Amino acid sequence: MEVSLAGDIRSMAGHNISKNSSCNPILTPHLIRLYLVVLIGGVLGVISILFFLVKMNTRSVTTTAVVNLVVVHSLFLLTVPFRLSYLIKETWTFGLPVCKFVSSMLHIHMYLTFLFYVVILVIRYLIFFKRRDKVEFYRKLHAVAASAGMWLLVIVIVVPLIVSQYGSLKDYNEQHCFRFQKELARTYVKVLNYIIVAIVIAIALILLVFQVLIIILMARKLRHSLLSHQEFWAQLKNLFFIGIILICFLPYQFFRIYYLQVVVHTNDCDNYVAFYNEIFLSVTAISCCDLLLFVLGGSHWFKQKIINLWNCLLCR
Repeated sequence: MEVSLAGDIRSMAGHNISKNSSCNPILTPHLIRLYLVVLIGGVLGVISILFFLVKMNTRSVTTTAVVNLVVVHSLFLLTVPFRLSYLIKETWTFGLPVCKFVSSMLHIHMYLTFLFYVVILVIRYLIFFKRRDKVEFYRKLHAVAASAGMWLLVIVIVVPLIVSQYGSLKDYNEQHCFRFQKELARTYVKVLNYIIVAIVIAIALILLVFQVLIIILMARKLRHSLLSHQEFWAQLKNLFFIGIILICFLPYQFFRIYYLQVVVHTNDCDNYVAFYNEIFLSVTAISCCDLLLFVLGGSHWFKQKIINLWNCLLCR
């Protein structure tokens, strides 16, 4: 009887240790590979797009949005080495304030990238439906002022607000980072997350509907001469942004709905849910490779491959 009781106690103790260990970060080689791809692809994309920006109209609203997208990616890429260091060493050595900043930058990067995608796509939709050649500022100074105003808002209000409130509910171990899910226990934080999720999903679906409608209208109007029109290639580039939104951003937003419900109603770390959330959140960082895909998509080789594929489909 005593032996059995002692065994039960040891079993319960081991179970508690296991549960406590589940609060520690789950580090996998997959995340290391993913962030290496993000870092290499992102840096190559930023460098390659700079050669295109030199030739683009600086007063164009689309160009301004792309320039700001480059800045967003560049700032986020500066934080990726910190994440890689943590994943490799399995210990955070940069202090809790830096941890909060690096952790929040992944969220800031995702939503700012999504914002600039929306601006680029909306401008292109306006150009298509209103039959305009371009939408641009009256002066270069206006483009600079618009960008400066947006970044001033982010730096002065958004970043300090997020960093100051991020991870302020509880005391966290400075050797472990990116585990601030208990902050979601706050009602206003949970409600705000639901609102953001709903807005992002709704906007993404609306953009997808407009893009499909535009492709259908162009296909009906141009038919076999579709690939010879420059407007079609512009709309095809829009599919890059739509695709990144659907592949990188929306899975995280849909999982976020479930994650908010599970994390709030548990007192201990949920090992698997926290791990899956980290995976979905890390996938959003792949959007850093968008500029590289955008450049490759505009190459003559890519266009020729699309034309050959289209001709093969018509032959059938």
